[in-house]
Amino acid sequence: MKSIAKFFKREAVLCISGILAVISCFIVPPSAAYAGYIDLRVLILLFCLMLVVAGIRQSGAFTVICEALLKKFRSIKAVGLVLVLLSFFMSMLLTNDVTLVTIVPFTLIMFESISGEKKARALIVLLVLETAAANLGSMLTPMGNPQNLYLYSKFNLSISGFFGIIFPYSALSLIMLICSVFLFLPKLQTEKPSGTAKIQGRSKVIVFVILFAVNMLTILRILDDKILLVIVAAAVLVVDRKLFLKADYSLLLTFVFFFVFVGNLGSIPVLSENLQRVFQGNEVVISVLLSQVISNVPAAILLSGISDNASALIIGTDLGGLGTLIASMASLITYKFYAGTKGSSPKKYILVFTAFNVCYLAALGAMYLIIK
Repeated sequence: MKSIAKFFKREAVLCISGILAVISCFIVPPSAAYAGYIDLRVLILLFCLMLVVAGIRQSGAFTVICEALLKKFRSIKAVGLVLVLLSFFMSMLLTNDVTLVTIVPFTLIMFESISGEKKARALIVLLVLETAAANLGSMLTPMGNPQNLYLYSKFNLSISGFFGIIFPYSALSLIMLICSVFLFLPKLQTEKPSGTAKIQGRSKVIVFVILFAVNMLTILRILDDKILLVIVAAAVLVVDRKLFLKADYSLLLTFVFFFVFVGNLGSIPVLSENLQRVFQGNEVVISVLLSQVISNVPAAILLSGISDNASALIIGTDLGGLGTLIASMASLITYKFYAGTKGSSPKKYILVFTAFNVCYLAALGAMYLIIK
């Protein structure tokens, strides 16, 4: 029982989505129609992107870039600005979770060489800003986070159309983040990076950069997703087959479960019509609120089965990544890293995290009301 409880705690969203899918199967018995529920294109794009980004990250290229940029800065404000901007722009291409897995450990190592009474507060504030930057930067591109990729694919949007929907919010987010760095990071000095980071296997990096370009061609609908799967799978088998273990299979399975649940909801006309009536005109607000409870990825999948208002769902689930710690699952990555460090204060971190995120959400929500 303890092992089951631990698994549920670790994979709460996966378990909840599985339970919902199973319950819906009793209402709508399994049939051949179930095959139509699954969006294979989204699953293939996610899987291939996971493998390719894992390959680039494992090479150490990201760490080398971070160290090269930070060699020129000593002030914590300057360093913080670099790291926040890195988090913001890297997340657009490499996803918010991969960005945080790269930037956060680097930040924790850097703070080991800093002393002073303000160190603890500075670390929490910087980690919170990096996390917000990764979540806010990833809004701007379809590949920045899973819910964007799903909604972009489901509603057959163009890249320019997607940018047009979310760009104003992304621009304001960047301004707020830069202001936050200068207003809330204290005056501290850092040590220069050791410069010991090296790229492991330059030829592999070239291969994975090419594969990333192939992913982009597929996202832009220039290349078929099945061809992408064959190319990426074959390349990973040859270059580094261990990368297959790096893919987030729980996320992929969560998508499958929600596809089944949403598909079954749509097969119940009375329920579907009533939900559409309640949801119509309130897509953004409901998306934001639901994201606070189940996170924005499952919220996007669930609500896309009720509404076809693509722009509202994109805005709602992207802004919904702000707020609570679980609103965006990527935010948990930073929290887990920080909580595992010596002398950490998880309660203080959650308090600061929530304060910043609520303020950012309020500002972006106000922008939505003005634009609307």
